This record gives sequence, C-alpha cells and structure tokens, in this order.
Amino acid sequence: MTVSVHEDAKAVTLAVEDDGPGIPASERERVFERFQRLADSGAEGCGLGLAIVREIAEAHGATARIDPGAGGKGTRVGIRFERKPRAAAAQSR
Repeated sequence: MTVSVHEDAKAVTLAVEDDGPGIPASERERVFERFQRLADSGAEGCGLGLAIVREIAEAHGATARIDPGAGGKGTRVGIRFERKPRAAAAQSR
C-alpha cells in the first residue's frame, strides 16, 4: 500500500493505492454506497469504509474517486481538495 500527496496550482490530492485485484470500472461508484461490497471479493468487512471516506471528504469540500492503480493493477482512491482563490479563502475565516 502506498500513500501519496500530489499538489498543483488547482488542488491537493491525497491518495491511497494498493496492488490488489482492483475494482472494475462498472463498480467504482457503487462501492461508495453504504453496505456495498464487491461480489466474491473474499474480503472481510461490512461495506462501510468507502462510504465513510466519501462522506468525510464531502464534509470538507473535497471529492473522492477510485481509479486503477499504477500500471492498471490495483486500486487508487484519491481525495481531491480544490484550492480556493486567496480572496475567497480570506473571506471564509
């Protein structure tokens, strides 16, 4: 598992990536729903983890998305925090 932070002029993205079997593109939005798990995944859990991740991200004005990992293997979950223009950031304090 790899945790990384990428920063550019528009946003800061926190990502967690693994090298497991991955999540099919057709299932990536569904696994953000509560109690949803991939069929035949063999993993333990109740299907709340990614739902909690998305809810916390949205509470902080961020977005969460799932992409394939490096080289198309595994899964990359990214949380993207858009940068506010300096004037807007100063007004929100």
